[in-house]
Amino acid sequence: MATNEEILGKIQEILANALGVDDEEVTPSATLVGDLGAESIDFLDIVFNLEKEFDIKIKRGELFPENLAAEGDGLAVDGIVTEDGLTKLRERLPHADVDGFSEDPKVENIQDLFTIDMLVKFVAAKTSDTQ
Repeated sequence: MATNEEILGKIQEILANALGVDDEEVTPSATLVGDLGAESIDFLDIVFNLEKEFDIKIKRGELFPENLAAEGDGLAVDGIVTEDGLTKLRERLPHADVDGFSEDPKVENIQDLFTIDMLVKFVAAKTSDTQ
């Protein structure tokens, strides 16, 4: 089984190629959208390359769920994720730092949950499941 350091190294390569950024920019705390400039189309490429590199299968919406806290579902009110919404985020994104996000739970900040550290934890869990 690969160590988190090895997984990080491979993810750095994948993201540098997919997003056209330098390896040094792909730090554990970097966010895919805010720091690395990923767009929705890039997420498909990232998932494909993670599956290929780590020989894992990622179901649609498993890594990058859609409509995480849309208004009208009770999970967000006036642009703020509710306690129920935070619980749902913890369920759907078990590898993300939802506790950190809960300090400023604006819907617009949900994209900040998608960090390199989250990807490393996700891949580590997926690869340990296939062992």
